[in-house]
Amino acid sequence: MKNVEKRDAILQAAMELIAEHGFHEAPMSMIADKAGVGTGTIYSYFENKDGLIQHLFSELRERIMAHLHEGYSAERSLHERYIHLKTKLIKYCIENPMHFRFMEQYMNSPYGVTVRREKLFRESIDESDIFQTLFDQGVAQKILKDFPLPVYFALSFGPMLSLTRDHVLGFITLDEKMIDDFVEACWEGIKAPDKH
Repeated sequence: MKNVEKRDAILQAAMELIAEHGFHEAPMSMIADKAGVGTGTIYSYFENKDGLIQHLFSELRERIMAHLHEGYSAERSLHERYIHLKTKLIKYCIENPMHFRFMEQYMNSPYGVTVRREKLFRESIDESDIFQTLFDQGVAQKILKDFPLPVYFALSFGPMLSLTRDHVLGFITLDEKMIDDFVEACWEGIKAPDKH
């Protein structure tokens, strides 16, 4: 197995096991077995389990952000951009359930708490966060209700995560119309009265 293939196999195994069992129930030995490599091999690519997890999160985040940017135009109205981003994100999560489940595990762990704290309290500036930029612009232009940033994330992502999880678990089937109606309902929850 080539070096790139080994590294990719390790990342894929880690993602699947963490998505299925959580961080603590996916030891390095189990990841190595699933990847078809020796445990020591993992340490030639990643310093430790934390490094592996952080690398996997960064890689998935970059992949998701690249997907969201496909067809995205900052020239469109705030409403159109919001609809585009939310629709693309839901569809990505549905089409990549392991990515969704890993990211959900990550964001609900101490790793994710740190990321969320930095974002919500603006402890670090992330120019690539198009949702945060969108919310900031919407408030400045009085297109969105004047909420603190955590409220926008709660209203926009809380229901989306719950609905996407129910789809992944087979409790509901999200078709195109349901996704469109749902995303529009999320927009209605954050837009200022009589704005489109």
